[in-house]
Amino acid sequence: MGGIRTVAQYQAQLRALLPSGPAWDPERVPELEEVLQGVAIELARLDARAADLLNEMDPAGVSELVPDWERVMNLPDPCLGTTPLFDDRRLAVRRRLLAVGSQAVGYYLDIAKSQGYPNASITEHEAPRMGRARFGSAHWGTWEAQFMWTLNTGGRLLLGRRYGASYWGERFGVNPGSALECLIHRSAPAHTKVHINYD
Repeated sequence: MGGIRTVAQYQAQLRALLPSGPAWDPERVPELEEVLQGVAIELARLDARAADLLNEMDPAGVSELVPDWERVMNLPDPCLGTTPLFDDRRLAVRRRLLAVGSQAVGYYLDIAKSQGYPNASITEHEAPRMGRARFGSAHWGTWEAQFMWTLNTGGRLLLGRRYGASYWGERFGVNPGSALECLIHRSAPAHTKVHINYD
């Protein structure tokens, strides 16, 4: 695609397409330039809107069609509340389209960072060996420990519109970690148990 044409470019193109003859001579009919300019303005506007539509087809550039993307992608995410800010909605569209999930530690740390916990870490627990227990045998309920892990938030820090422990405009008394907990528990492998440590 050659880019967006300007009004002047459209006007020159329309002038070049005029038939020959005295009725189409700009010197004899000065009103003709005004008509060409009016048509050129509209063509340039339509050209710009077509380029905008191409940007809206890519979630990285979406702005006007966020509600349509949300409808297709089953958003807004219930983990982020019922009334997320527009920028958060647009970001959720991008994340939903690009997300592939993972069982890697880094994936869950990225979720924590996105929720305002940049110093988060993960502790993976191992089943203690009791007596002469063989690997895989359960004694005193220790088998489950190998499927447990803890997300240590490391404290919530200032991030974007966040200040302290809550968003600007966030209701007083709302658990600021509820979105984090929802996202982590929803994304965690089904066979694991997650504990979130806010200390």
